[in-house]
Amino acid sequence: MTIEWWLTYLLTTAILSLSPGSGAINTMSTGISHGYRGAAASIAGLQVGLSLHILLVGIGLGALFSRSLVAFEVLKWAGAAYLIWLGIQQWRAAGAIDLNAVSGAMPRRHLFKRAILVNLTNPKSIVFLAALFPQFIIPHQPQAMQYLVLGVTTVVVDIIVMIGYATLARRIAAWIKGPRQMKLLNRLFGGLFMLVGALLASARRIA
Repeated sequence: MTIEWWLTYLLTTAILSLSPGSGAINTMSTGISHGYRGAAASIAGLQVGLSLHILLVGIGLGALFSRSLVAFEVLKWAGAAYLIWLGIQQWRAAGAIDLNAVSGAMPRRHLFKRAILVNLTNPKSIVFLAALFPQFIIPHQPQAMQYLVLGVTTVVVDIIVMIGYATLARRIAAWIKGPRQMKLLNRLFGGLFMLVGALLASARRIA
């Protein structure tokens, strides 16, 4: 893989990570409600989910999800239901937050596990990677190393982007003064989770 080819992929995956989706919404929501430490646990969970998708694509299961209607539909509806459930929970949450003590509001292991599921139950991610990776794999070169380079690049870029989203979320959190603002924000993020879930439910396989 040439440096030019890698830079092209770097730009591509940066655009993908910057596109607001369930991961970004989860990171911002967690950053506001649970602070930097909570956001860090959430980001780590997202990367575990993303890494598992990359691994699945590397061993060929990505092709299964892109070709098997049943496999795609099962994962799609599971992911959509989970995101909508998160949205309902977020919508129903209310009250102000203490920005000085917020990091202990929920166990970080729970935030970590929730983030894994957010990424892992998104079939669009694995199908997109399955369609994207072959475009940057040079057939006559060792493929394992190429997949490793692309996978590490994807994860590192996503970590940087999610840190940016978490930082933005904390800046927004600094302006939250009372229960009314927090209730509106919870409903905003809850609505976004449900919207992404609905969009996921309407998703079709890449032809």
